[in-house]
Order: sequence, then C-alpha cells, then structure tokens
Amino acid sequence: MTTVMTKPARELSRWAAPPRPSWEEQPSRAGVAGKGLVLALACLGILFPLWIVVVTSLSSRKTINEAGGLVMVPKGITFIAYKELLSGGQVTRAAIISVLITLVGTLFSMAVSVLCAYGLSRTGSLGHRWILMILLATMFFSAGLIPTYLLVQSIGLTDSYLALILPSAISVFNILVLRGFFTGISQELIDSARIDGAGDFRILWQIVMPLSRAVLAVITLFYAVGYWSAWFNASLYLNDQDMMPLQNVMIQLVQKQQAPVGLGQAIRTGQLSGLAVQMAVMVMALLPVAVLSPFVQRHFKKGMLTGAIKG
Repeated sequence: MTTVMTKPARELSRWAAPPRPSWEEQPSRAGVAGKGLVLALACLGILFPLWIVVVTSLSSRKTINEAGGLVMVPKGITFIAYKELLSGGQVTRAAIISVLITLVGTLFSMAVSVLCAYGLSRTGSLGHRWILMILLATMFFSAGLIPTYLLVQSIGLTDSYLALILPSAISVFNILVLRGFFTGISQELIDSARIDGAGDFRILWQIVMPLSRAVLAVITLFYAVGYWSAWFNASLYLNDQDMMPLQNVMIQLVQKQQAPVGLGQAIRTGQLSGLAVQMAVMVMALLPVAVLSPFVQRHFKKGMLTGAIKG
C-alpha cells in the first residue's frame, strides 16, 4: 500500500530532523537545552562584534564621543562615513581595484585548478603521478619569502597587478579536493561520451563540470575570499599608493598611518569621526563575503566532504 504525503506534510518532513538510529540514545531535555544555549552563545559571540562595527560606522562624531569609543546602542543613524568613502577618492579606487583583482584572479585560478585536477583525475594521462607528487611536495616545502620576492622582481612583476595574482594563483589543497571529486564521477559515463566522439574539453565542460557544481562553488568561494582578503602581496610588491587594494587602505586607516586627503581634512575639521571611517571600511571589506557566503553555504557539506573523501 502506497502512502501519499500532502504538501504540508512534505514541507514538514523536509525540515524535520532525520530519524536517529535505533542504537543511539534519545537526547534528554537538559542536553537539548544545553546545546541550544551553547549555539546561542556562539552566535552572540559572532554577531555582537559585527553589530558594534556596523553601529559605530553609522554613528555621528557626537555619539561616538559620548560613548567614549565604540557604540553599542545606536542614537541616530548617519551615512556620512560611507558617503565620504564612496565620494570618488582613494577608498573608492581601492575598492574597484579589489573587485577587479578578485574577479580576474578567481577566474584564472579556477581555470587552471579545474584543468589540472581533471588531468590528474584521469589515470591514463601523461605523467599524472609525477605531477601529483610534485604538487604534494609544494604543500610541505617552499622556497621562502626572499627567493619568491627575487623571482617576482626578476620577471618584472613588481608594481604590477599580476604580482597580486600569479604568486598565489594556485592552491594545491583546492586542486586535490577537485581531483577527488572528479575521480568519483562514473568512468562509464565518460567512456560513453568518448564513444560518441566527445573530446576531453567537451567532456570536462558538458559532463564533469555540471556534475561538480557543488565543489566548484565552494572552491570558487575559497579563491574569491582569498583574493579579496589578501594584503601581504600588495604591501610587498606594490610601491605606488594609488595601486593599493582595499585591504591595504583599510590597514592604513586603522593604524592611522595615512588617510586620504578628503577624509583627513574632514576628520581634522570635526565633520567626521576617524573611528567611524575605520569601522565603515571594515564593513565594506566584510560585505562581499557576508553576501556571497549564504548562497554557497548549502554546497559546503556536499562539495568539501565528498571531494575530500573520494579518490
């Protein structure tokens, strides 16, 4: 006899907790309450500092002075800090530079990583074992900072945006995760495509990548966050202040080393609070990651765990 579930029942079953195995003990009320309390405290510990940063960035100089620094309770909201930051000065230019570097760098890293992982996942590819061993060796041994800097300098990449992409373009860990996922794809499916006349690039584009959307989304997020948050390469290889990305400008503002001309004048005349500017830059730096993460969150379990276990 077949049981037909109604739509409300299907919705309820989708959100309900999965059934426990018979050998597992049912949790007590104290255990459930304790778990909820721990999760609530963890969420509070994460969200409370973010709340302070956002509220302080939206507070006026008077409110910040009355609070003696960071503001926890908002007293009027003003967007003057964001208006000054986005008025076309150094911060706006730095934000555009960071966005372009993130887009170009992520696209380049994903292209190279996917091609490398697909080649290494095919056991019949030329020299795949030796290439895999060389890649694994780079995870444990590196040349060091000074040889890397000398190499970048010798090929003329200093004071170039390529210096922010090429030295850190490839992550061997991400390649291994992609390779593990690609290895788990049915070989019979690939063989049938070859019988129909498909080449390697067509198999990768039309078969392997559509079946690997979860792991591709996760690895893309990893690369994008890495490029967006990177600051060390820019401080090492760039000497022109106008070429600095957003993270480096944020460090300068937070450490009060150097402020853009318009912002510095507004802070000195009392129109703007330096602390509000610092918090506003932090919000701008965190905003893209906070917006993108929820859309990729559902892929983390399937993409990372499956890709790491297979192969």
